[in-house]
Amino acid sequence: MIERELRPMQAVADAGTAIDRLVELYEDAAGALRTALERYLAGGPPPDATERLAFRYPELRISYRPDGPLPRVRRATAKLQAAGTYATTVTHPAFFRTYLTRQLEPLIADYGIAIEVGLSAQEIPYPYVLEAGLDAGGRSVDGADLATYFPVPLLSLVGDEIADGTFDQIAGEPLPLALFDAVRVDYSLRRLVHYTGCDWRDVQPWILLTNYHRYVDQFVRHGLERLASGAEGFERLVLPGGVSVSRAEAADADPAAVIAASPWHRHQMPAYHLVARDADGTQQGTTLVNIGVGPSNAKTITDHLAVLRPDCWLMVGHCGGLRQSQTIGDYVLAHAYLRRDRILDELVPPDVPVPALAEVQVALQDAAASVTGEQADALKRRLRTGTVVTYDDRNWELRFSQERRRINQSRAVAVDMESGTVAAQGFRLRVPYGALLCVSDKPLHGEIKLPGAANAFYDRAVSEHLQVGLAALDVLRADRQGLHSRKLRSFDEPPFR
Repeated sequence: MIERELRPMQAVADAGTAIDRLVELYEDAAGALRTALERYLAGGPPPDATERLAFRYPELRISYRPDGPLPRVRRATAKLQAAGTYATTVTHPAFFRTYLTRQLEPLIADYGIAIEVGLSAQEIPYPYVLEAGLDAGGRSVDGADLATYFPVPLLSLVGDEIADGTFDQIAGEPLPLALFDAVRVDYSLRRLVHYTGCDWRDVQPWILLTNYHRYVDQFVRHGLERLASGAEGFERLVLPGGVSVSRAEAADADPAAVIAASPWHRHQMPAYHLVARDADGTQQGTTLVNIGVGPSNAKTITDHLAVLRPDCWLMVGHCGGLRQSQTIGDYVLAHAYLRRDRILDELVPPDVPVPALAEVQVALQDAAASVTGEQADALKRRLRTGTVVTYDDRNWELRFSQERRRINQSRAVAVDMESGTVAAQGFRLRVPYGALLCVSDKPLHGEIKLPGAANAFYDRAVSEHLQVGLAALDVLRADRQGLHSRKLRSFDEPPFR
């Protein structure tokens, strides 16, 4: 292990000073690593062992030594489960300033913690400080050469053991302060760029996930309308490939042309960001990610979105209705999930309940009532609550004789391929979640999507469905603190959300 004390840990008095110091240490370390890389690629010498000591993430450490019982703190996050020392490494602290402040200030106020900041023993892998890739200037350099002299990503150091509760606590070492350390966060930030085609910094804290591109058309139209309206706080609409539309440009922008200008088809799960900020500059906008079809995609993207600590993600996609009383275009509000996706069985076993979150459920139902204009019995006829079956096999109908009994036993009302995975990932990674699905066919009742009927359905239903999802996020956004439920926290939860 690299020697830790190149610079000793430094005590700081408050959250602002701690974050300022984290920013300084990170910028110094990343800058030193970039300088050494540029020198080597230009034909200069590689870094020696002493220089390499500077290529390390900063560490944030807190200590709590009470002289009495722990305070009774009822909030879900920013709380301590026991006395002791807690630590985590931090990447891009300037970007995460708001998050870090929201975690540290309540801990200071309620527990009187001591805070220390310094360099950690965890090296920064060189790809994570290069925004635009390497320019070798014509020099023949391959990955093996760079790995000889510079820190590289090591899979043995990247994992979710803290989030999954499987980490081994070493005697004498600090307890985990956060779910994800710096190298895990950096790993996912790069994966987000790869999959979505956008800068990870543009991802907003309120996220809609969909499994159909037609929702993108409606989201872009919505984004341009919000920008053109002059509503305070909205800044720009960002599309894959760096395409961006400002407030000034929105009124004259054609949605189809804006989408056509974006190379979204080059990316597996393209993302679209309506960037907005509140009065203090905190991001409060909405991101839509077209995750495509299947639980593998759903797990992949949420694994990476989770490191940004979003306030909520909602699934707004299509499903098959399983009840005769349903009509194509009806909504299904998932209250429970029969998880036949199998992809998370080792991490969140199927016998572990994934609870519905009351705040999300109420917001989705209220939003549906507001957007559709339907109330009471009329809304009940249109919006069905119940269990959703999530499969990993799109052709599950071909083994219906085997699946029939399980569907009946679960009283499921709809079937899809993503919602159960999205919910289980939210439960696992402590991100509030929910699913509002739109019935696009009824496979058990002979009502399938024929081309003409499908187009008519999509034209009518997609816009309204997306508006319901957006309206639900508006409701949740108004009470962000109340959204973060204790249902998602374990008995030995790290202090940070």
